[in-house]
Amino acid sequence: MTIPQALLLFTVAAGLLTITPGLDTLLVLRTAIADGARRALLAGLGICVGCLVWGLVVALGLGALFAVSTLAYDVLRCAGAAYLLWLGVQLLRKPRMRIDAAPPAAPPASQVAGFARGLLTNLLNPKVGVFYVSFLPQFVPAGVGVVAFSTLLAAIHAVLGLLWFLLLVCATQPLKRWLMRPGAVRTLDRLTGGAFVLFGLRLAAASRPA
Repeated sequence: MTIPQALLLFTVAAGLLTITPGLDTLLVLRTAIADGARRALLAGLGICVGCLVWGLVVALGLGALFAVSTLAYDVLRCAGAAYLLWLGVQLLRKPRMRIDAAPPAAPPASQVAGFARGLLTNLLNPKVGVFYVSFLPQFVPAGVGVVAFSTLLAAIHAVLGLLWFLLLVCATQPLKRWLMRPGAVRTLDRLTGGAFVLFGLRLAAASRPA
């Protein structure tokens, strides 16, 4: 497989994986509707940076540790599950009553929090690391630098993710008027909180892939 073929095949495969609905998509959609486009894009940026970190870890050979070590996998898995459960419970206990039509600009700390939420959601999911361990090597041609090329593939995945999140954020804007109704916002928060709890429980119960 040549380098252009590898890049093309990976871009197609990573694109299909990116648009498959999952926790990242759910987080960005909910943030766009509840907190605005800027914070949603920052959350998406955090997720993409998380992908880059995982890609670099895997490229350096450290990601293989999570594929072979039950202890390392379980520690990160439990931390990720606890974080998702905490997010879910907070949304279930304190759902928003409404979204202001023209919310004030969020302070810098809030913007950082949006980025950090996306980053932690990605970094604390060991399945991302295990997935990269098994996925990236399939697209590394013989004779190329494994670290550099694997990092490039992770960067492509991150860029695709950022473009997808941008599209999601733009698509939510026409729905804002309907979603500003108190009942819609409260229901959205509770549904999202319930989904986060389910994701957390699923991650907590997952076993290390063979």
